[in-house]
Amino acid sequence: MAALVKFLHHGNAVDYKPGADVAAGDVVVLNDLVGIARLDIKANVLGALAVTGVFEFPKATGAGTAITAGTKLYWDAVAKVATATVGANKFIGKATADAADAATTVRARMSQ
Repeated sequence: MAALVKFLHHGNAVDYKPGADVAAGDVVVLNDLVGIARLDIKANVLGALAVTGVFEFPKATGAGTAITAGTKLYWDAVAKVATATVGANKFIGKATADAADAATTVRARMSQ
């Protein structure tokens, strides 16, 4: 008989024990999973990362950086911004509002 799957929780957050201190609001990338620390997490202490919800992410500014609602967004860990460019960037979710070229942030509904 095959093993049965056991429900644990709704998955709005996942456990995370960092090797170094993580500040509230930090974006944490675990392979293809992107999470947000809602609270400070001390090094080697179990905390949690939000993996669902609507968050305001930093974005690049300047010509050609506008993002429209519904656009797929990716986390650029080098530039530390949300972007519509896939490349080596990790999927975050979709923009929930337009963000003009001059906007420094974009709202995203995370969907991991």
